[in-house]
Order: sequence, then structure tokens, then C-alpha cells
Amino acid sequence: MGRRTTKIVGLASSVLAVALGASAQMHAQSKTPYSSMATLSEYLMPDRNAEIALARSAAPDSISHDAKILVLGPHGYETAVEGKNGFVCVVERGWMGPFEGELSANFWNPKLRGPVCFNPPAARTILPMTYKRTDMVLAGQSKAQIIDGIKKFIKQGLPPLEPGAMSYMMSKDQYLTDDGRHNWMAHLMFYTPLMDGAVWGADLSKSPVMLNPQFSGAPEPIDVFMVPAGWWSDGTADPAE
Repeated sequence: MGRRTTKIVGLASSVLAVALGASAQMHAQSKTPYSSMATLSEYLMPDRNAEIALARSAAPDSISHDAKILVLGPHGYETAVEGKNGFVCVVERGWMGPFEGELSANFWNPKLRGPVCFNPPAARTILPMTYKRTDMVLAGQSKAQIIDGIKKFIKQGLPPLEPGAMSYMMSKDQYLTDDGRHNWMAHLMFYTPLMDGAVWGADLSKSPVMLNPQFSGAPEPIDVFMVPAGWWSDGTADPAE
């Protein structure tokens, strides 16, 4: 984990990964961590239209209006709205965060909602990991079984990462932590093969780039670099540090 990422974890989180640090501390103090999967109904949003709107809020309307929209159902993600521009917007849940360490505290947190909108290269090569993790979670598999399943998926079916894969995470209504600052900051995410974060200047003094610990090869073979956007998808300013 980069130095700057470590510092901001106490404030809130990102993409369902950085969020885990702040909540890990809170739940450690309360001694009520999310140690196992909650009931399926707690992860689902009963209002389908509300989930569609939340997914769209991940990116500016100029992008999300014509994007494909997914919603989570009892058997996995399903298409709620067909898209026209190749982007795909979805509300991810806590199980898209790290499996182990202090950042894993919210893996089973049923309250987390992480709207993200993938560009076409990411929709083809990053989104399949969301599908895979979700399918195994809804099948009742343990973390260990999910990790093994992902390793097999990487060898047998994961599409190679496409250059230019990125996503928007600019929703003012995201819920990424229980610590009171649930919407952390509006940002963009860029996906790369595993590499030294210094190549991007990540987590260095006054650099806006942060290395997200969401995957980092454990087990998905990718890194995620985050860059603050400065405003939310609705155009209002994001005053986050």
C-alpha cells in the first residue's frame, strides 16, 4: 500500500478498497466486524430504478446516459438498460475489495455501494472480474474458494487487460465506509499490469496519483491508479482533500 493511501484511509475510502481501512479501525474498536456474508436480501436494492440511477451517477450524464446499466439480482448482475456507447455502469458491493489484511474489514459489509462506470476497454477486461467474484459470492463460496476460483479464471478465461482501461467513480451518493464520510472523493481509476507505483509517481509528496490496493496481484494481476476528479458527476465541486 502506498504512503499516501495509508494516510487517507482514516478519512474514508475508494472503489471499495481504500474504504476498508477506515471501517476496519472502526469495527475493530466496536468488536463487530463483518466476519461473514449477510443475508442476500441485505446486498440487494429492492428499488430497481434507484439502483439504475445510482449506477448512472458514477459518471457525468454525457457518459452514463447512453451507457449499459447493470443491477444486482439474486443470481448475479443483469442488464437493466441496454447501452449505446460501450460504457457500462454498475453498483459494486464490498466483496470487490481486498481479501486479506486491515483493508478487508468491509468485504462482507452489506451497506457498501460503489457506483462505477467502466469505459469500453475496462468493460471488456475488468468487468469480467466483477462478474466472477459476484457469481462465486452468490453461490455461497468462502473467501478461500473465491480466491482459488479467480486463480483458475485468470488462467482459463480472464481476457487480457486492454490498454486504456479506466473507469469513473464520481458519485456523490456512493457509500464506501461506515465512518461518517461515506462518499470519500470523486475520482478516476486507471487499470494497468502490476508495476511499481513510482512509474506513475503514485503516493509521492503533492502528487495527485494514488495506488489503490484493491487488487495488486492478490489474486488479480492488475494495479489500479486513482486520480481525484475535483467535482462530482452532477458538476458540483468536491472539496475533498
